[in-house]
Amino acid sequence: MLGPPVVAVIVFEVLLNATAMFNHGNVKIPAGIDRVLRLFVVTPDMHRVHHSVEDDEANSNFGFNLPWWDRLFGTYRDQPRAGHENMTIGIHYYRAPEQVCWLPGILTLPFHKKITGYVINRRQWDNGNTDAEKSA
Repeated sequence: MLGPPVVAVIVFEVLLNATAMFNHGNVKIPAGIDRVLRLFVVTPDMHRVHHSVEDDEANSNFGFNLPWWDRLFGTYRDQPRAGHENMTIGIHYYRAPEQVCWLPGILTLPFHKKITGYVINRRQWDNGNTDAEKSA
């Protein structure tokens, strides 16, 4: 409808998918190189924080190709609290294998809980405590 050239669309899709595969890859990049790369592209360590079970970490580092958006909108987080080796990936409400390891379970996830508000709008973690620490 907008009329972009077909070649431009194909180049865009190839670059977009290549960067998404790169930052979702299980690749270990030396810390110094990672620090420099993060200025130009989202690295696996940078984006992995977004897949944490911790709400404040999951609501950070949304980008998968350009790192500037997270820095601009205040959603950039350098590292997970527990470090990359010890962080838990997933959604803390949905940990049972029958929920996340087969297609029917995954497809029904949106209907398991009442929607009470999008978590990014809640700032319980501002003082560094997690939801579990607050309720204890």
